[in-house]
Amino acid sequence: MLPDRLKSIFRGSGAQEGSSSRFKGGSEKEIVTSRPSRGLEQFFTNVRDQSGLSILDMGGACQENINFVTSLGHRITPQSILKSVDETFGGVSAIDQSNPHQIEAFLGENLNYLPDTFDGVLLWDTLQFMAPPLLNAVLDRLLFIVKPKSYLLVFFNSEERAMVSPVYSFRIQDRTTLQLVQRGTRPSAQAFNNRGLEKLFARFDSVKFFLTRESLREVIVRR
Repeated sequence: MLPDRLKSIFRGSGAQEGSSSRFKGGSEKEIVTSRPSRGLEQFFTNVRDQSGLSILDMGGACQENINFVTSLGHRITPQSILKSVDETFGGVSAIDQSNPHQIEAFLGENLNYLPDTFDGVLLWDTLQFMAPPLLNAVLDRLLFIVKPKSYLLVFFNSEERAMVSPVYSFRIQDRTTLQLVQRGTRPSAQAFNNRGLEKLFARFDSVKFFLTRESLREVIVRR
């Protein structure tokens, strides 16, 4: 079973690997852009002058991200979260993510770690595609597996009423620069504004927002 799991994690090099064929417009040409990211810069500034940290990348196995994080002397654990959401709950079109047995299976497959395992989490845009029952369960688990004073980097569509959102792979170029690869669109599970995000992360220590030109709201959350 372990070899099969490793194959599923490391097949391909893009974040959110394996999900693009399920996106609406999956046959569309990829749109690739590179740009500065203040959220990324702050995330890695917070772990500067440290080594041997453990980082969870919930966008999937991406060689650029693996190379960058390990070059800083840290460990990285990739998880293809959106792919697993589709496999567990029946695909992109499935809107029912409230079954407690399925949620528990999802957490057991993807986030089954000991308390205080991770020093930081790169969530990218994964949370905006989770309905409230699954989203709240994932945040509960993150509170359990990340260390106090650690940081999470999260992206949300800044167009609050959008019914669908672009789906990106996020590739780290350096401490301040991201390459975004848009691979179609995906239905948004719910709308998020700044006030809603503050409530969503109310159990965390702090939340900081950055608005980007790609209609992405970058969020740094402190545990």
